[in-house]
Amino acid sequence: RGFEFEKFLKELFDANGLTGRSSFRLIGEQIDGSFECNGETYLLEAKWTNNQTDAATLRAFNAKVEDKSKWSRGLFISDSGFTDDGLIAFGKGKSIVCMDGLDISDMLQKNIPFFDVITKKVRRAAETGKPFIRVRELF
Repeated sequence: RGFEFEKFLKELFDANGLTGRSSFRLIGEQIDGSFECNGETYLLEAKWTNNQTDAATLRAFNAKVEDKSKWSRGLFISDSGFTDDGLIAFGKGKSIVCMDGLDISDMLQKNIPFFDVITKKVRRAAETGKPFIRVRELF
């Protein structure tokens, strides 16, 4: 399931003009993909699991992003969403924004360009420090 989800996301990025890249390996780690938006490169973490994503998983991805260039950013997409405790414990001040399956569904059903979703999520994260704001709250 995970590989198919990553493939779907790359196609979604490409269809929205975001120049997606498939998953790739670096020494000691795997990145689920990347894309470009507003002149910024975002690393992707994609989870398709039955359980919501917790703080430890968010922190592990944050470490991958922080180990790259200072200007690196990340997008964490968890189909099942995130635990409330996980988002709180993950904290503020990170260069990562989050999406869940409902966000993707809302974006596709309402025909909202991915570019607009990322732009609004990044702005709201900068304004509030929160990495996860639902698409339906932004549009």
